[in-house]
Amino acid sequence: MFSFFKKSGDSAAPETSPTPAAEKPAGWLDRLKSGLSRTREQFGAIGSLFSRRKIDEELLEELETTLLMADCGVEATTALLTELRLRWKRDKLETGEELQAALAEALKQLLAPLQAPLDISGKQPFIIMLAGINGAGKTTSIGKLTHHFQAQGKSVLLAAGDTFRAAAREQLLEWGRRNNVTVIAQDGGDPAAVAFDAIAAARARNIDVVLIDTAGRLPTQLHLMEEIAKVRRVIQKAEPSGPHEVLLVLDANIGQNALAQLKAFDASIGVTGLIITKLDGTAKGGVLAAIARSQPKPLRFIGVGEGIEDLQPFDAGEFVEALFVTKPAA
Repeated sequence: MFSFFKKSGDSAAPETSPTPAAEKPAGWLDRLKSGLSRTREQFGAIGSLFSRRKIDEELLEELETTLLMADCGVEATTALLTELRLRWKRDKLETGEELQAALAEALKQLLAPLQAPLDISGKQPFIIMLAGINGAGKTTSIGKLTHHFQAQGKSVLLAAGDTFRAAAREQLLEWGRRNNVTVIAQDGGDPAAVAFDAIAAARARNIDVVLIDTAGRLPTQLHLMEEIAKVRRVIQKAEPSGPHEVLLVLDANIGQNALAQLKAFDASIGVTGLIITKLDGTAKGGVLAAIARSQPKPLRFIGVGEGIEDLQPFDAGEFVEALFVTKPAA
């Protein structure tokens, strides 16, 4: 039995004209700086290196260790150090302060390819499938994405495709109530069927965006990964051009394990974008550099808190600025 949580008023959502992307909420940069405080502690160690002596090979070796401890990964760390050595000699850098500025610029350039805001224009409904392991913050991210798209004037429908966990279904229903949107859910059964019916319902209601939750999967559970691949195939049957975006939600706390998860999910369902959550609770924010170097995928959103506006589009310049501030925002 399918259940629907409907918006108040008519069952069909009103047509909406294209609107520009919503601006980031006031105070977002301050929240980002505060949220990255634990990762910044690692980069703060870099600041202490820079402040105590002139540039030499010993300093660069210590810097390499510090970047690795921030979970930047071997490939990204090697690339950053190679660039810093080049700039040190080419630009005749002398002070630690100059080297820190060069590191910030090199890191920004490394992360820049990840900056690719999600464009939902051109398809209606725009179908987004979300995947990730249990505990990554997938269902909560769906609720926050709903708020994000509504701020752009878009209508949204949710599909509770995690039919294996009643708690996940109830959590998504609660997000539907908070945001006053329709949620299509089923007590147990086939998650692919939920996705199929959600797309049909979205068409009938003239909905702009469909967000499809899926059950958490460990990439080592091959039979379960095949089930999520089936959901993707069924979405394509319901809408041959879909899914228009396949978002993998990664918990920043897992650090380098994010690379293994990304590789496995990409092979199974063709990941087109990332959401990295819980950056406020980890010192491993350097994993963004590892992803940019080893497995670059568009980083659509980052999360730095529990608030509904604490999930925002990734901006490489903002991220680097937040890492290299001298102290957390008040």
